[in-house]
Parts: sequence; structure tokens; C-alpha cells
Amino acid sequence: MHNSIAAIATAHGVSSISIIRVSGDAALDIAKKISHLDRIKPRFAHLTFLYNIKDALIDQAIMIYFKAPFSFTGEEIVEFQCHGGMIVAQEILDTIVAYGVRLAEPGEFSKRAFLNGKIDLTEAEAISKLIEAKSVDAARILARQMKGELKIFVEESREALLRSLAYSEVMIDYAEEDIPEDIMENIVGQLDRLGSQIERIVAASHRRRGLIEGFRVAIIGKPNVGKSSLLNALLSYERAIVSDVAGTTRDTIEEQVRIGSHIIRLVDTAGIRESEDSIEKIGIERSMRSVKDADVIIALFDASRPFDAEDAKILSIIDVQHDKHVIAAVNKCDLEMQFEQEKLEEYNPIEVSAKKGFVKLTEKLEALLDGIGEGEELMLISARQIEAVKRAKEAISEAKEPLRRGELEFFSYHLQEAVKAISSISKPYDSEEILDKMFGEFCLGK
Repeated sequence: MHNSIAAIATAHGVSSISIIRVSGDAALDIAKKISHLDRIKPRFAHLTFLYNIKDALIDQAIMIYFKAPFSFTGEEIVEFQCHGGMIVAQEILDTIVAYGVRLAEPGEFSKRAFLNGKIDLTEAEAISKLIEAKSVDAARILARQMKGELKIFVEESREALLRSLAYSEVMIDYAEEDIPEDIMENIVGQLDRLGSQIERIVAASHRRRGLIEGFRVAIIGKPNVGKSSLLNALLSYERAIVSDVAGTTRDTIEEQVRIGSHIIRLVDTAGIRESEDSIEKIGIERSMRSVKDADVIIALFDASRPFDAEDAKILSIIDVQHDKHVIAAVNKCDLEMQFEQEKLEEYNPIEVSAKKGFVKLTEKLEALLDGIGEGEELMLISARQIEAVKRAKEAISEAKEPLRRGELEFFSYHLQEAVKAISSISKPYDSEEILDKMFGEFCLGK
């Protein structure tokens, strides 16, 4: 068995086209065996018959050969575009494997592209996330990363850090030379600007993470306020049991639904109230966890009943959710109004009704999600990337104190840690770059 890999690149199921991809040194040779063609032109769509290892006809398909290094992985690649459905695609894949190619592991094509220098880690992660994008805004952000937006930020940050590090190394090794007096001020200013930029990027990434992962929207309220009716209305089918009996919903119910250009995770929670029922108490505890995990909270209140202690409990919960978006809605507005809406004045509540529909609420939710997606601020798309820039920020902060004390060796150590952290986002750190910066900028000629 050689070190070539193969996999079906399209989703399982019935479709018009299926794509099977082979990457590695054996790709072209296997393409010739399967197609019975002696000459295969690179980057040309060959309409050809495909045969299994016993020379029995499998299908008529389009075959495209990408010659190394001009391919996604940087290796020889052949793609077979056959008629859809798993039978034909699987038989082509089985034939490829019978000729000695092994099945690719998850993500192995992208891994080879990275190892062969065709993409960096930021582009690889963007490719992976784009497949699972939960909104149009997410696809736009990920497309920008695939184009190199995050890679440019990393390179510029490394450049700034290496420049400061080079200054420090020069001051250590050439202490008797004339060093510009404003060098210290320039270093501190440069590090402060980079630290502030990192803080903004991390904050924006946390705030907009739902664009990539899908926003979690929790519906909360006291029992029998209409949470399940709202869930069913947004889903357009009867997912939750609707009853006049308080406490009917005793557990959280989660479903995916599309709101505008966003796919969200909608969570219907158990009514929040004081209860001695052990099962209901568990449901209420889960409701509170759902509130904690949510990006957006829809707080429902009952227009047909006066504001009471249970409503006050809901209000106290949303009052402390400073890091979340809250939509307050007064339900059952087709009935006689008894609820004191001034209690919710801070949240600018909207009036809704299961009988008249929840259009106003849906429109407000869509506008809110669209607003989160706005802005051109760079966004980190994975926990790994966020952790890396946080480590870089911490190292930059730790470097400032020894710099003020003139302890340049410790300053350089922390700055090297910052370079390693920021570099891990896209490519490895090379200490020889310090020497290039040092002699390239100062032209010491020593």
C-alpha cells in the first residue's frame, strides 16, 4: 500500500453528482487504470467510462487530473465526478482502495495541504468552519479568512513583536552603541497598540461566536406564559405540548430553526417558579443553565395577569445578564391587558399573541442577529485561536514591567513567548528571524 489517500468528498445521500477524490503519487496511475485512458491532460475535464478491478463498467463520469504542486494538497490529485447516490460512488471508491490506496482520515486532505505549504492553519480552520456555517454572515467572515485576513493580522503582529525584540537584543548586545533615545517609548507604544487590538478582537470574537456556531436563543418565563406556543410558532409545527396546566413543560426542548439568514438553536425552558415537585425542580435548574449558555434571551410575560412575584423573578434573572441580548415580550395581548408594562420599560417590550402571531418578535430577533453580524472587525473562529492571542496578550503585559526596570533579558523572554503564541495561529516560530530583524534594521556592520 502506498501513501495515497481517497475519500468521497460529497455528503452521503441521494444527489445528482458525487465526487471521489484521490491524492498522492499513485493518483494518476490509478486514474489510468480505472478509466482505461493512456493520456490524461492536467486540468481538463475528461468524460470517460470507469471500470472496476474486474474491468466491469461502473459509470460514465467526468475525471479531472491536477498535477502536483498545482492542486489543493500540493500532491497529484484526481477527482471523479460520477452520478449521485452512494452505490456508484462507493464502488468507485472500493475500486481505488483495491488498487492499494487507503481511505483518508477526517481532515487529511486539508492536513496535507497545510503540511505541503498550500494553506496555513488559519485557512485550514476556515475551510472546516465554512462547511458548518450557521449564517450568511459566518460564511462571509470565513471567506475573508480563507483569503488570508487572519494570516495578515498574525504576520503584522509577529512583525511588530520581532521588531521590539530585535531592539531589545541590540540594546543588550551593543549597550555601548548609540541607541536612539526614543526607542523605549516606541517599543512601549507599539506593544500597547497591539495589546489593545488583541483585546478588541477577542471581545468581538466572543460577542459574535454565534455566527459560526449558531446562536442559542432561550425562551424563559413563568409557567403557562406561552413559551411552548412561541416555540411551536417559530418551528411551524407542534413540537411542544401546549396546555393550560402550569408546569406542563418540565424539561428543556431544543430545536434548530432558520431566522432570516441565521440558523439558531431555539431552547424552550420549563416555567421558572418556586416548586416542591422534584422533577419540576430539575427542569427549572436546566432552564437556568440554558439562560447561562444562551446568546439571546426571550423573556415572555403574560398580558392577561398582573405583574407578580414570579414575573419579578424573571425580571431579576434578565437584569443580571449584562453579556447577553434580551428581548422582552408581553404575550396574550389579544386578551384584556392587566400586566403593568412599565415594569419592563428598560427593555422596550413588544406585544405579541399566539392568536395574532409572533411576527413582531421574529422581526426583532432577526434584526438583533443581523446587528451582531455587522462590522468589519477581525474575528477569531476557534477556541484555539482565542487561546493563542490571549497567551500573546498575557506575555506582552508581563514583558512591560521588566522593560520599565531595564531588565531586558526578562523582557526579551516574555516577548519571545508572545511571538510563539501569536505564531501558533498560522505557522511555527523561527528564532533566526530575530537575527534577520536585528541586522536588517540596524545595519551595524560589526
